[in-house]
Amino acid sequence: MKQVILVRMDLKLPKGKMAAQVGHACVEAVLRSDKSMVKEWRSEGMMKIVVKVKDEKELYKYKQAAEDEGLKTAVITDAGKTVVSPGTVTCMAIGPDEDEKLDLVTGELKII
Repeated sequence: MKQVILVRMDLKLPKGKMAAQVGHACVEAVLRSDKSMVKEWRSEGMMKIVVKVKDEKELYKYKQAAEDEGLKTAVITDAGKTVVSPGTVTCMAIGPDEDEKLDLVTGELKII
């Protein structure tokens, strides 16, 4: 079991901002997930993998692929109070779910 978080590299987010956005994505995806799936993921250590996507278009390509596989997703849009404009899509979390299902969708993406 794991969760994968895709972060847009074209935004060139500072490390702290990126960490905050990834945190938002992790939490939102868990809140949208089946409780039994979350329970199993928690019992296995709550693995999270953070990977790179080029831009918003690529992020949405993976969102569609994940949803086609029946995976839960959570796209995060920023409030625009610090680094980016309001409504900017920064990242997306997929899962938690089984490793194999996530790897079908995101397996070729590079880790940050």
